[in-house]
Amino acid sequence: MNIAITATEPSLDAKVDPRFGPCPYFLIVDTDTMKFEALENTNMMLGGGAGIQSAQLMAGKGVQFVLTGNCGPNAYQTLSAAGIEVIIGCSGTVADVVEQFKAGQLNAAGQPNVASKSGIAGTPGAVPDQPAGLQQPPMMGRGMGMGRGMGQGRGGGMGRGGGGGMGAAFDQGPAPVPQQPAQGLTKDDELDMLKQQTEAMSQQMQLIQERIKQLEQED
Repeated sequence: MNIAITATEPSLDAKVDPRFGPCPYFLIVDTDTMKFEALENTNMMLGGGAGIQSAQLMAGKGVQFVLTGNCGPNAYQTLSAAGIEVIIGCSGTVADVVEQFKAGQLNAAGQPNVASKSGIAGTPGAVPDQPAGLQQPPMMGRGMGMGRGMGQGRGGGMGRGGGGGMGAAFDQGPAPVPQQPAQGLTKDDELDMLKQQTEAMSQQMQLIQERIKQLEQED
């Protein structure tokens, strides 16, 4: 299994970088052999757009999990749309975090833990990842967990957390589409990702409509 860890240096002994989008390096690690590829993050200077571009870069590498300290809503939803699960709160060396992952000590996050510029609630003082000039409509948040066992697709609006029912929390919708080609992706890969994001938006809209009907019936 290939996983990606944000790192301060191109080494397994490097510290995990707490930032996803603007981290200096991504280490793509094969958990079976511990062989790795150190990928310099060319998106780290993009500022607000780094999260989305870095997420698309990871999708192009075919990783199944991303391990980092913090992840904003735009990057989180782009990763989720590509079928990549996100593990946040990681710290220590890359090698230690990989061993924790292999031992089953780390769990995928059900939602991002960093605020965007548009004011979504998150970790105080966290680096936002909302690109300037792009606006998102309010959509149903991923905190509406129906549990991992419901078998919903990773790109959908159903949360992957341990929640037992429909919550009332709202979050930002799917990540806005960048107006420049995605780095590290072929045309077909990027087209497939955008189709998945469109499907995710459709599923989230369906959830909102169902919730509206439910609330109207309770009156």
